[in-house]
Amino acid sequence: MDIFERYAPFVQDFIYRNNWTSLRAIQAAAGEAVFNTDENVLLSASTASGKTEAAFFPILTLFSEDMPRSVGAVYIGPLKALINDQFIRLNELCEEADIPVWHWHGDVAQSHKDKMLKHPSGILQITPESLEAMLLRKHAMIPRLFGDLRFIVIDEVHSLMRGDRGGQTLCLIERLSKLAGVNPRRIGLSATIGDLEATGEFLAAGTGRGTVIPRIEAKGTKWRLSMEHFYISQQNLPEEKDSPEALPVLEEKTDTAPEHADSGMGYIFEHTRGKKCLVFVNSREECEAVTTTLRSYCEANHEPDRFMIHHGNLSAAYRETAEAAMKDEDVYLTTITTATLELGIDIGRLERAFQIDAPFTVSSFLQRMGRTGRRDLPPEMWFVIREELPEPRSMLPETVPWKLIQGIALIQVYLEERWVEPPKLDRLPFSLLYHQTMSTLASCGELTPPQLASRVLTLKYFHRISQDDFRVLLRHLIENDHIQRTEEGGLIVGLAGERIINSFRFYAVFQENEEYTVRWDSQELGTIVMPPPVGEKIAIAGHVWVVEEVDHKRHLVYCEQIKGKVPAYFGDCAGDINTKILLRMRDVLREEKSYPYLMKNAVQRLAQARQSARNSGVTEEPLVCLGGNMWCLFPWLGTYAFFALERFLKLRCADRLGLRGMESSRPYYLQFTMKVQPEDFFRILAEEAEKEFDPLELVYPGEVPVFEKYDEYLPAELVRKGFAYGILDIETMKQRVLQWRERSAE
Repeated sequence: MDIFERYAPFVQDFIYRNNWTSLRAIQAAAGEAVFNTDENVLLSASTASGKTEAAFFPILTLFSEDMPRSVGAVYIGPLKALINDQFIRLNELCEEADIPVWHWHGDVAQSHKDKMLKHPSGILQITPESLEAMLLRKHAMIPRLFGDLRFIVIDEVHSLMRGDRGGQTLCLIERLSKLAGVNPRRIGLSATIGDLEATGEFLAAGTGRGTVIPRIEAKGTKWRLSMEHFYISQQNLPEEKDSPEALPVLEEKTDTAPEHADSGMGYIFEHTRGKKCLVFVNSREECEAVTTTLRSYCEANHEPDRFMIHHGNLSAAYRETAEAAMKDEDVYLTTITTATLELGIDIGRLERAFQIDAPFTVSSFLQRMGRTGRRDLPPEMWFVIREELPEPRSMLPETVPWKLIQGIALIQVYLEERWVEPPKLDRLPFSLLYHQTMSTLASCGELTPPQLASRVLTLKYFHRISQDDFRVLLRHLIENDHIQRTEEGGLIVGLAGERIINSFRFYAVFQENEEYTVRWDSQELGTIVMPPPVGEKIAIAGHVWVVEEVDHKRHLVYCEQIKGKVPAYFGDCAGDINTKILLRMRDVLREEKSYPYLMKNAVQRLAQARQSARNSGVTEEPLVCLGGNMWCLFPWLGTYAFFALERFLKLRCADRLGLRGMESSRPYYLQFTMKVQPEDFFRILAEEAEKEFDPLELVYPGEVPVFEKYDEYLPAELVRKGFAYGILDIETMKQRVLQWRERSAE
């Protein structure tokens, strides 16, 4: 039977109402997998290809034929905004069939949640954090709520595979399934997966099922892609020359930036008027700075503000205002955003996206590119690469336009190989182990140590953790009163543990900083880290404010709006770049080829960088003398292999090399002084790499490298072990060191 004919009548009617002339390939393949197998399903297709409908058309058809006696499907989304958006879309689809759709996260009214608890049915849309809270606080209700659960749909599954949050999601699904006595099929959705087979195994862990991965031949899609380079300082700019290799100007200026505008910001300002655009940046601090700058240009030009802001530290009201404005077809505003608008929320007919500097991953680039290109428009992204003009006496590595080279490399590895970062699934998740241990104990009440171990260590995500390590953890938690022994020998949550569990922040496993809520009159603006003293300025929500009062006990900051600029700070934001990207960056500097998306300034800057690379030999020789005994090492390694190399040099090689004064610009280069010659440098490194050594030897003496959210509550030996064996990429580092020796010996 044709898949369309197999759908329930209300699903067919929905398709007709939306004027779809035929099913998309992903929808036909998903129907085939859901209807004709009992396996899990992984659906990978481009953004806006209809993956959500592809998953739910067959699920809802099956429900209409045999209605579940509880919640029948759980949809897990990584963002509240995404859940809100999908809630509206699914309600339209389910209304005719009288299948309830519930959404559940921190911003949803309690009255809506209470209705679901009284009448568990249909589809529940929830974040991992809210599901954690439900398992912890509604433990006894789980069998009634989910006793006939048949499907779990995980949206943007790639975003949950970058750390503990994905592991938490898997643990929650397993815990819920065991409590409810069900084994629901899992359906993963994503537009950007680097290793389909590994993701399929991750998705299926603990189910006893395989994963069907439909192979969808993507239609050729034309991109409108450009990349331009700007110096932040306008003084002493190199004279511009026309280049036949450069992409011609895409459009004439639509307005004029202020006379003394930052040239990169002025470029964005000039090309967003009368259009609906997104401007992506790589941190919340930069998001605030760019918004403030662009708004100041509006003011200088005596025109209305046309820039909005969206990032994770803003209040729900500010985020939802930006989302609503972007969905309005008659409003032409530009929103500056971080990854919060990178995922699948539908924000209407976007004309283009801008990307300031290069993102860290191909996956992120593709997600951001996919925000545009809807409603029959081609996907369109303009890269804006900004760089301080190098000083005349700058050292060699400071003259390389790293962000420009990185942006080109990210694009090229995808265009040439369709490569996307594979998931990293070989970590030792001790921080998450703490979290799930405490959550399990709090929800179940008193358990004996074997009972607790059987509930936690059997979760598939903890397959690399030994019983010995778990015993070390339990002893430490008992000593520190996170867990308490009862007179009968059982375990319960201790007083110190209760303080942590009783905070709403416990539900999340991703790293958070100590945050203060910022208020202006009755409005909540968002949150900041480390509030300044009264009278100082802060930047949030795209404006500048003066601090009127700080309530440290309640973590509140009261402020008044003023004019001006000031840097924002929300906590550290590190990016993880894959070794594949660094190697392609080296090739960008090596090769002579031109790239059709580069514009005039970018072509000239790349030509300068290539000339400098040829003259210095940095792409052929990893070690370059900067003068005297000052050297620079270009390892072309990804973030965590580079991290391992730094420590390897300091802890195992420094004495033999006479190495001093190491400075790191991770993951691009290392500068230091040393007393040996290059051939001895490579020989010594290779000799040390060939020796058998414990990865723990790359942890500094006395160091406890707290890396994940709950590491601070772990015994030091587990933190060190998790860092050395799960974070540092020692194998890739060793391979590179041994390659260097082979090259130097030729």
